[in-house]
Amino acid sequence: MLNIDDPKDVERTPAIWRLGFRPFFLGGATLAALYIPLWLVTWYLPEFSLLREQFWVRVVPLWWHPHEMLFGFALAIVCGFLLTSVQTWTNQPSLKGRSLMFTFICWLLARLMLLSPFDIPLWLPALFDTLFLLLSAAKLWSCIYKVKQWRNIGFPIMLLFAALINLLSYYALSQLDFILSHQIWQGMLWWLGLVITIVGGRVIPFFTAVRIGQPKPEPIKLLDYSLIGVMLLLIVQGLLKFMPLEAEQILLATAALLHLGRWLRWYPHKTLKEPLLWSLHLAYVCLPLTLGALAWQIADESAYRHLLHLFAIGTMAGLCLSMISRVSLGHTSRNIYQGPKMSLAFVAIAMAAVFRALMPLWWPAHAELWLWLAGSCWSLGFGWFVICYGPILTRPRIDGRPG
Repeated sequence: MLNIDDPKDVERTPAIWRLGFRPFFLGGATLAALYIPLWLVTWYLPEFSLLREQFWVRVVPLWWHPHEMLFGFALAIVCGFLLTSVQTWTNQPSLKGRSLMFTFICWLLARLMLLSPFDIPLWLPALFDTLFLLLSAAKLWSCIYKVKQWRNIGFPIMLLFAALINLLSYYALSQLDFILSHQIWQGMLWWLGLVITIVGGRVIPFFTAVRIGQPKPEPIKLLDYSLIGVMLLLIVQGLLKFMPLEAEQILLATAALLHLGRWLRWYPHKTLKEPLLWSLHLAYVCLPLTLGALAWQIADESAYRHLLHLFAIGTMAGLCLSMISRVSLGHTSRNIYQGPKMSLAFVAIAMAAVFRALMPLWWPAHAELWLWLAGSCWSLGFGWFVICYGPILTRPRIDGRPG
């Protein structure tokens, strides 16, 4: 990376603004750790909440919670990862310094405006949310286009799509159209599933093979392309509901079998001694488990909504936590397998998935208890990351190089 950074410029830049993973991983994890307890307290103990009635009049809770988990938390992690990785992929400079700071401030302002007790028009947070995603997409496009690296050109296109869907979500809120909102959340969950399908399919078998000292399983192109195809169909189905339930059930079951078959090729049984590996595999396997469970419960709308959290927490959050732990070490020149102990955090996120997605189905009489337990485990997992990795993300690389 020395060939794409001027050391004098880097030296003057605060460490937090030297590469995309730093502010977005720290910001996304902090949001995750704080927002779930805030949501639970406001919902169940409103007399103790920092958010008063005026907030819920303007930003409806059933919209705010999924929106901020998807477009606030998850998209911050995705953009932080992509803005960091694109520099490695293309050997082109990514966002840093003032441009990175401006992009992050756009993300942060959207979050703060949605929480504001003042009567801020919705178009303002929508504007900053859109700017955050468009600036990220534009930088990805620029880096990839310059070196004609077409295999990664889908990522900026996907961010552009996410920006448009996010605008649609603000429109749904302005119209109090919660049917449309629910379809947007489902579509965006499978959008994240597509990102995980592509990125996870590249990095999980590679990281595993390197660590356990075995040859990396060669990808089966037909399997990979089939998975991308079924995940794209699930996105469209989530947004438009154009298929009958029977066809969606077949699609979900097919996706589950394809993902499970793919995962089994990656030596998951040989990763049990290494937290930064088994956490990746545990998160990924929650994807086919979710898809299979959804196919089984396709006609039960309540069960379907609960089970979506098995993916949202088990796969999305679990993979985010594992990847940001790994990337934060690697890109600050630390030994990946000698970093902070994260096993408890990884287990906590897995337990949060069980408490939120499965326990309310098995013992619905104690639904509130399961939600509090899930929220506690969730905040423990991401709070531990913030405590352990905050100093790492805000200090220069230990080898003195840029990044």
